[in-house]
Amino acid sequence: MSEKIKDSLFKIWIILSTLLMFTVVIYIFGYIFKNGIASINMEFIFGDPKGIPIGSEGGIFPAIIGSLFLMIIACIFASILAISTAVYTVFYCRFKKIESIIHLIVQCMAGTPSIILGLFGYTLLVLYLGLGRSLLSAGLTLGIMIFPYIEVRVEKTLREIDKSIVESSYVLGISKAYTIFKLILPICKKDIISAITLAGGFAMGAAAPIILTGAVIFAPIPKSLSSPVMALPFHLYILTGEGISLEKAYGTALVLIMILLIINIISVVLNMRGREHS
Repeated sequence: MSEKIKDSLFKIWIILSTLLMFTVVIYIFGYIFKNGIASINMEFIFGDPKGIPIGSEGGIFPAIIGSLFLMIIACIFASILAISTAVYTVFYCRFKKIESIIHLIVQCMAGTPSIILGLFGYTLLVLYLGLGRSLLSAGLTLGIMIFPYIEVRVEKTLREIDKSIVESSYVLGISKAYTIFKLILPICKKDIISAITLAGGFAMGAAAPIILTGAVIFAPIPKSLSSPVMALPFHLYILTGEGISLEKAYGTALVLIMILLIINIISVVLNMRGREHS
């Protein structure tokens, strides 16, 4: 088979795969939109769950706010650990074995099923540390889940920095810490924020890690970190799993997808702006 034929077949395969992916995504979004748009109104978005069983009537406002709070806590906790790990791995780690161990740990964490992370969070945070089923416990568990994603993206961004910039800073006698915090991190700021934003969307859509650590069927908007919390993915799980209201479930799924879509668009825009300035 000639190279031209191989190249043509490869291009056709790429185009068909791309079209298939877009078709599936559009079909899923359209199906959820078609079945959930009837439930979307001001009462549904800004009201509390009502009815017997709970959730068969009313709205999902506490779940929306709870999901946003969980995402913020997860992003703050995960970004602190991930950025610190990435900076150490790129600029301070002198031994390849230690670097390999760090990468192995991060890869193992990335491959851990989310329900196992939920069980770990329940055992460590809820039972041993006595935090209880709370917003803090659930947020920290989600932070552990998204830590590997942020760490890999941030480390990749730091390694792509032009080494001549770093070396020039060292030649001028500027300390490594000052170079990292005043020069390197500001250059990578948009890429780092993009990674954190994308990981936050991943955390917001996860149900398994929060089932055992803080999510409940009904709770008001949390007033403290020790309060239990409602969350959109868990609320959706309850509505479908218990057969409470399929119509409300589609409405909840549509709201969740729209929030995630907005988060992903923000992440893409930040990433594009970061590439334009680099």
